[in-house]
Amino acid sequence: MSAQSLLKTREGPAPSPGAPAGTPPEADFSFAAALARHGLGPLRRGGLTTLQANLGKFCNQACRHCHVEAGPARTEIMPPRVARRIIEFLAASPGIGTLDLTGGAPELNPSFRRLVQEARRLGKKVIDRCNLTVLLEPGQGDLPEFLARNAVHIVASLPCYQKDNVERQRGRGVFDKSIEALRRLNALGYGRPGSALLLDLVYNPQGPTLPPAQEKLEGQYKKELAQLFGIEFGRLLTITNMPIRRFAEALEQSGQSEAYQNLLVSNFNPSTAGSLMCRSLLSVGWDGRLYDCDFNQMLELELAGAAKSPRTLWDIANPGDLEGLPVAGAGHCFGCTAGAGSGCSGALRAAGAP
Repeated sequence: MSAQSLLKTREGPAPSPGAPAGTPPEADFSFAAALARHGLGPLRRGGLTTLQANLGKFCNQACRHCHVEAGPARTEIMPPRVARRIIEFLAASPGIGTLDLTGGAPELNPSFRRLVQEARRLGKKVIDRCNLTVLLEPGQGDLPEFLARNAVHIVASLPCYQKDNVERQRGRGVFDKSIEALRRLNALGYGRPGSALLLDLVYNPQGPTLPPAQEKLEGQYKKELAQLFGIEFGRLLTITNMPIRRFAEALEQSGQSEAYQNLLVSNFNPSTAGSLMCRSLLSVGWDGRLYDCDFNQMLELELAGAAKSPRTLWDIANPGDLEGLPVAGAGHCFGCTAGAGSGCSGALRAAGAP
């Protein structure tokens, strides 16, 4: 079974909840059916609080788990006209408190710094999803200071505190560069106790497994990074690898696609449904098209609902018009609802929580 064909197909309306509650059978990859079995009904969008913008697929790295398939050879990059529209949209949307910048490496987009400055001028919180090594790229020498000056919240990828594991997933030399970048950020006050400069790290599993308990792993990260390198940070965010694009291809090549999807389905946790990021986040592609989340963006699943639903950022007059629209779902949504749940802010439930 192809992971891409399994996940890309948009699901229709959920069936009536007639089946008994419990773990769905391995062959049932319908996310809508899983929701219905627990009486949750189809997911619908709530109030919009976060605008997440993918500034392009160009990146200085090509990680094995990357659901964006980003890399140095990618040419998709957000043009200035889309960046200008994002600023206009934020200015007209007081309910949106956060601009979440991702990629690729978002910092390599020429509009990155203007977006940060304008969003901060509007009083918005700005998140930079940083791969750390970009801070050492030619021409980026002042980037750490720029981020600190604008109080940007850095969410940095570091899939392990052990060198071999990181380089197996992200490439040779990445670990040492990541540690150097973290030290530079710490020197500016990022991640220090009591500092307003927020630095969080992101963990992804090495293979087709669910992340361990976020709280316990965070403690291990803090102990190891402090003892070995003198590095401090705020929170650790555990994120499930989504079977999309590059990670999906790796699953198919190893013959583990169906087994991994079965793992996600069998660990479906209905208590995570109310906290899914797609209910309060709007994802904007590098070309200005709209999606419920970054994962849907990579599968090109545009906003669901009526034919008049907005398709680009220019189609929205009022963010409130999105409220109540159904979320476009498919099999990959099990990745956000398995175990403790997963999203751009890490686990959705504490370990052992009902």
